[in-house]
Amino acid sequence: MGKIGLLWTPVFTGVTTFCRIINYEEEPAMKVFITGGTGFVGTTLTQKLTQEGHEVTLLTRSIKSHPAALQGVSYAEGDPTQKGPWQEKVADQDVAINLAGASIFRRWSDSAKKLIWDSRIQTTQNLVEALSARQGKEVKLLSTSAVGYYGFHEDEVLDEGRPSGEGFLADLSKEWESAAVKAEEFGARVILLRFGIVLGRRGGALQQMIPAFKWWMGSPLGSGNQWFSWIHEQDLVDIFLYLIKEKKISGAVNCTAPNPVTNRELTHVLGEVLGKPTFMPAVPGFVMSLILGEFGSVLLKGQRVVPKKLLDAGFRFSFPDLRSALKDLLKGEDKRN
Repeated sequence: MGKIGLLWTPVFTGVTTFCRIINYEEEPAMKVFITGGTGFVGTTLTQKLTQEGHEVTLLTRSIKSHPAALQGVSYAEGDPTQKGPWQEKVADQDVAINLAGASIFRRWSDSAKKLIWDSRIQTTQNLVEALSARQGKEVKLLSTSAVGYYGFHEDEVLDEGRPSGEGFLADLSKEWESAAVKAEEFGARVILLRFGIVLGRRGGALQQMIPAFKWWMGSPLGSGNQWFSWIHEQDLVDIFLYLIKEKKISGAVNCTAPNPVTNRELTHVLGEVLGKPTFMPAVPGFVMSLILGEFGSVLLKGQRVVPKKLLDAGFRFSFPDLRSALKDLLKGEDKRN
């Protein structure tokens, strides 16, 4: 070996040893229990967790509907809105992730609003009750919430320090978070993930928007000036993986991309990425309200939300801007038209 090689050998050895000392080793495997884990976000999250070597238990209403489980995945059968034997499965978990909840993308009749409310509040209460068996033991609860917590503030930028607002979604989110925070009484570290609109390949809002654009019918809603706080499904899953390992963050975390857009900008970029120019006039607000009732008015408002906690902690988004996110999610979509 030459003189240069002899000089650098101890340096490389020292760096390797130092990296081991400061814990660049693999994280230990964890046991993770998920409600709502069979949805499009939960499915991707489960795959990533098992790839990292974690053991995942998914709560499902029917095990028979899931005959072939991934390696590292098991199922607990039960209705999350009802107490039952499934709660016993939670006691030996290191992490509980609460994704369950009926879709809000529907006409908000009284019965629909009750379903939306009960599916979130009752599930969270039952999951927290199950965590009580781990009192005094280290456990994390990552519980879903929504940016609807803030209410509507037009162009005002909203971070986690903003108080709650008014309206059905704000009231729901406050109650939802309040139910989750009770797990702190049992020694759990609680993180409240306030979702923006999740854009994904196999579900969510994007899949409901695409058909209109394919028929050259894409257009803004109402004024088009309302803010759209969104997040790519991959970034959302990466946030979960980050928070599971992170030791300091607790409380509310905005799960949105750092660059929200207006509804008009969303319409333009989506049409451009799909190769379908948008020239249709905006859908009048009263039409939205006629079709979707109270939910229609929600789509005409929106929030301008930013993920301050994640950015301050150094989390890096793979898709911080809408154009790159849509190009990734819609690869080949324009060629299938």
